[in-house]
Amino acid sequence: MSEATVALPPAEEVRLLDVNAVARFLSCSARHVYRLADSGRMPRPQKLGALVRWDRIELEKWLADDCPVCR
Repeated sequence: MSEATVALPPAEEVRLLDVNAVARFLSCSARHVYRLADSGRMPRPQKLGALVRWDRIELEKWLADDCPVCR
């Protein structure tokens, strides 16, 4: 049985990503995304009430810059 690859919607459609979308984007687990954010090794999320979202453009810039520490 093969796993289907889930592609993210185009950037012009979705700007803020939830933890599961970020995990797919980075090819890691949701828990690892939270660990990276909590330790300052990736851009911090934006909190919108109870929601936690990451800016897709910030993440793309962070990846393009070879993932520098964000603290």
